[in-house]
Amino acid sequence: MGSRTAKIRLAVLAAVLAVSASTPALMNEASAGTSAQSGAAQVVADLGAGWNLGNQLEASSNGTPSETAWGNPAVTQALIDKVKAAGFKSIRIPVSYLNFIGSGPNYTINSAWLNRVQEVVNYAYNRGMNVMINLHGDGYKSVPGSWLICDAADQTTIKAKYQKVWQQIASRFQNYDSRLILESMNEEFDGQYGTPTQPCYSNINAYNQIFVDTVRKAGGNNSSRWLLVPGWNTNIDYTAGNYGFKIPTDQFRSSSIPAGEQRIMISVHYYSPWDFAGEESGTITQWGRGATNPAKRSTWGQEDYLDAQLKLMHDAFVVRGYPVVVGEYGSIDKSSFDSSSNRYRADFARAIAATAKKYGAATVYWDNGVNGRYGFGLFNRSSRTVTQQGIIDAIRNGIG
Repeated sequence: MGSRTAKIRLAVLAAVLAVSASTPALMNEASAGTSAQSGAAQVVADLGAGWNLGNQLEASSNGTPSETAWGNPAVTQALIDKVKAAGFKSIRIPVSYLNFIGSGPNYTINSAWLNRVQEVVNYAYNRGMNVMINLHGDGYKSVPGSWLICDAADQTTIKAKYQKVWQQIASRFQNYDSRLILESMNEEFDGQYGTPTQPCYSNINAYNQIFVDTVRKAGGNNSSRWLLVPGWNTNIDYTAGNYGFKIPTDQFRSSSIPAGEQRIMISVHYYSPWDFAGEESGTITQWGRGATNPAKRSTWGQEDYLDAQLKLMHDAFVVRGYPVVVGEYGSIDKSSFDSSSNRYRADFARAIAATAKKYGAATVYWDNGVNGRYGFGLFNRSSRTVTQQGIIDAIRNGIG
């Protein structure tokens, strides 16, 4: 997501949605000869329960990244240890670069910032977790210093900068095994929640292709690691439907990877129905078939909708051997309006985790470090304590 506290999207989104050290678990060469679908299933199983370190390394102030800019304390090893102890096997670390990228033609990333990114990655990677890192806030028009804008005029400069940035990131992490997954970008779109536009979507496809080609050529384990790419705004309909998304070709990957096996994953996000999951209001506080008050339950976006959405991803990608990652999902805390609300937040999380498993997708819960009203937090990052054990249990039960 892309704002600073509860990170709430525009309400119109709801209407649119309605229409290291060890042998890498993700690179099991012994099973490389199995079918593409079974390979994808193994990757998803290995990822297990996922968690987002949101509002930290993608946080910024006036175009300068700062992990404490949005109210969270600096990330510590103890926090990541607590996340792992709670049962999460994978962590997604959103990262912004913004004004820490120098001028062309080299577009050199500030070394201290890249060192800090690597340090936080190591907190999880060195504990045996799977880690995903991306280019997060650089693609939002609303973020000062952003530049990865798909409908900007000078796409030649943008693409050259994007290539140089990923070349540096991939080179820095080239010796990490495939428990490290690189993600091309976050919620890339033109800023409007309507039907995808051209040539903006073509530019998004071009960014993904540059990303894959650049990482593959960056040396070390990059030629065989898993790469994660999104479609338009990580929207399921606009990624799986006939709106212009193209899976990047992977011509520079290692020749050791069997021809029928993919090493590209597809990223989507899930916050439907938005009036329950993200709208800052006490009106809709319940979700699912267990809701006790129809007036507090949304008129759309229930279990049947969730099932249909993840089936779309399964039928478009999983059956072809491309694993799907629901890289963000969750719902905000509305317990100040309805004391039973957290029960429905847990139901929502369990249903997403279970339905994703049914359709061969991995899930990564969005935690922005905010607890209390409108927060997505599962942990208190200052005291390093669990704040929503019920939701954590629901996620683990959903994955099984």
